[in-house]
Amino acid sequence: MNYIGSKYKLAGFIEQSMEEVVGSLHGLIMAELFGGTGIISRKLKTRLKQLIVNDLEPYSYALLRHYIGNTTHLERQDKLIEELRQVPAHEGLIYQHYCEGSGSGRMYFSNENGQRIDGIRTQIEAWKNEGYINEPEYYFLLASLLENADKVANTASVYGAFLKQLKRSAQNPLNLRAAAYEVVPTQQNQVYNADANELIKQPGITGDILYLDPPYNARQYGANYHLLNTIVLYDVFEPRGKTGLRDYNRSLYCQSRKVAPAFEELIAQARFRYIFVSYNNEGLMSKERVREIMSRYGHYSLKTIDYQRFKADKTENRNHKAVATKEYLHILVKK
Repeated sequence: MNYIGSKYKLAGFIEQSMEEVVGSLHGLIMAELFGGTGIISRKLKTRLKQLIVNDLEPYSYALLRHYIGNTTHLERQDKLIEELRQVPAHEGLIYQHYCEGSGSGRMYFSNENGQRIDGIRTQIEAWKNEGYINEPEYYFLLASLLENADKVANTASVYGAFLKQLKRSAQNPLNLRAAAYEVVPTQQNQVYNADANELIKQPGITGDILYLDPPYNARQYGANYHLLNTIVLYDVFEPRGKTGLRDYNRSLYCQSRKVAPAFEELIAQARFRYIFVSYNNEGLMSKERVREIMSRYGHYSLKTIDYQRFKADKTENRNHKAVATKEYLHILVKK
């Protein structure tokens, strides 16, 4: 899935950096409190004793609940996917509000794909309510739908706006495929949908490694990925404006006056010996500010790597001429 701030290409760098500081990761407990699509936790899943993952956004929680929360083999996954492929299309929430053919004026999906998403999503919820599927299967199917719907979305990677014409990939028919995940039967992972600063205070949120990848700038994820939240929640609301926005969570980490106090509170409250924080040189907090805060709580160090910028669309470069950023991995061995 295309994702702002995704650490997919940096996962090897982050893993190596962790090993240089911590040593072997085997048998350790790691928490990731701004989980996103769970790339880092997914990469390290088979090597850890336990994972604690969290994200404030409903679509991220659905992905994390499957990719991290599901640790045993789901025997019916192929059967369920095949059954969903046969579900009739339906003119539901997505088609009515986010496809041009409904008269909404929005073109996030082709008419056919919008109706396919509606049909599949409605069936998943009906199966859950009927007791035909259990909770692990429910999140497996939601994650599968999210991943494959994103592949045919008529956007420039984020859902803050739609394109005026259907791009080539958006013209492809939705092809529902299973969201593959790592099976680790010995794990009992914890997955949360909460504010990170509130979650960190809970008694059970403790371990060896804390990995933090908070939002860098003023772009709110709830606005940029509102349509994925709508697919997950599939609730009744009135979409607002040209882009069909819904009410969304507003992170303190996207607000210049509030980010530093929130970040310091999180570091202060953390009951983990090793803390790794991904950030970059375009963030609301400067490298020096992050260092200043983290240094108060133990031994601080920094690793840096050059990284190609994420480009959501052609206009996003108006204020950023650079094609690359410096990605920082701030490291703290807590007192």
